[in-house]
Amino acid sequence: MKFWKAFLLVLLASITQIAAQKMEFEDYDPPSTLVVPGEEVKKAKFPFIDVHNHQFRMPTQNLQDVVSEMDKLNMAVMVNLSGRGRGSDEHLAKSLENVKTNFPNRFIVFTNINLTGIDEPGWTQKTVSQIEKDVALGANGLKIYKSQGMDNKDSNGNRIKIDDPRIGPVWEKCGELGIPVLIHSADPKPFWDAHDNKNERWLELKLRSRRKRDANVTGSWETIIQEQHRIFRKHKNTKFINAHLGWYGNDLAKLAKLMDEIPNMYSEIGAVIAELGRQPRNAKAFLTKYQDRVMFGKDSWNPEEYYTYFRVLESDDEYFPYYKRYHAFWKMYGLDLDDEVLKKLYYKNALQIIPNIDKSLFPK
Repeated sequence: MKFWKAFLLVLLASITQIAAQKMEFEDYDPPSTLVVPGEEVKKAKFPFIDVHNHQFRMPTQNLQDVVSEMDKLNMAVMVNLSGRGRGSDEHLAKSLENVKTNFPNRFIVFTNINLTGIDEPGWTQKTVSQIEKDVALGANGLKIYKSQGMDNKDSNGNRIKIDDPRIGPVWEKCGELGIPVLIHSADPKPFWDAHDNKNERWLELKLRSRRKRDANVTGSWETIIQEQHRIFRKHKNTKFINAHLGWYGNDLAKLAKLMDEIPNMYSEIGAVIAELGRQPRNAKAFLTKYQDRVMFGKDSWNPEEYYTYFRVLESDDEYFPYYKRYHAFWKMYGLDLDDEVLKKLYYKNALQIIPNIDKSLFPK
């Protein structure tokens, strides 16, 4: 009896070992055995402005629930980039009314444009007029979605380029009105690369296959990015906020060169904190040098995910996890930014770029 019991235990151990050896890569996620000082940072050191957020239900949303979570994070102001939702005047009007009635100093709302009908006579004039009306109603910026330049097509099925001349007067009008344009163009470059063992985003593309891009459909990554840079260079009187560090968070030397060449281009760190957290010395040097040009952004409303942003920016902690392994299978390190750099990143720069934010919510 003892022999068979021992035999079964050995057999079970062998089966378990074989199963472990056949484990798929996406299942491999061992807890670190490294013991180092550090802890989560659940509240920002200074009040901050999130310049890149989306609240699609704002027309009817109970904003008290959002504000309660904002207060826990020390978020003084949230910028809702989805003011028009799916494109309606009513959505924007009701969003602005909800904010004005309940929390007029805690939310800033951006408007959006609709590229449907771009081939129709008068589209440009109509869209410019819409921007004017939206700003008069209370919108304080324009958000351009990544579908422009990749997915939006004209009546002939052609990709609508970011620097399409019919849109040029829109950029000019924003500059004239003194509102910034926050523009998301393209996606991380590996989304266009071969999905193989050389692709750093292999796991993300396996788990989120719809993120894979085809240059024959969307245009190449380089083409889209160049179109974006051309509008920055051409429309010098308009302030552009290049979302997601312009997808150059993994090449800060290139981003620095662009910052030097394009003085009306600003940026924000939404959804790319993992790039900064894996190069703490280089990232700290970059954010210190360009401390007047980069703002805080998150890109999605999940309060617990902000903890990683605070920890990367404020602490000197080592080797801690990012919150989505398929975004970053590597670990994070704290940048330990100086207070003045933090203040500019958290709120001072946004106060300079985005109009009508209540300055009384922030320290001098």
